[in-house]
Amino acid sequence: MEGAMLFSYINTRLRDEEITLEEVCEEMGKTREEVEQELAALGYRFDPVRNKFC
Repeated sequence: MEGAMLFSYINTRLRDEEITLEEVCEEMGKTREEVEQELAALGYRFDPVRNKFC
C-alpha cells in the first residue's frame, strides 16, 4: 500500500473502529515497527495520546 494510502487507511481504522495500532498492523500482516518506519519516512509519527499518526 502506498504511503499516503497507508496513512489514511490506518488513521481511519483507528478513529472509526476504536482499534489499536497493533491490531491494525496484525490484520495487515505487518509489525508495528514496519508500519511506523514506513510512515516515519513520510514524516508521520504515531501519537499514542491521540491514537493516530500526525
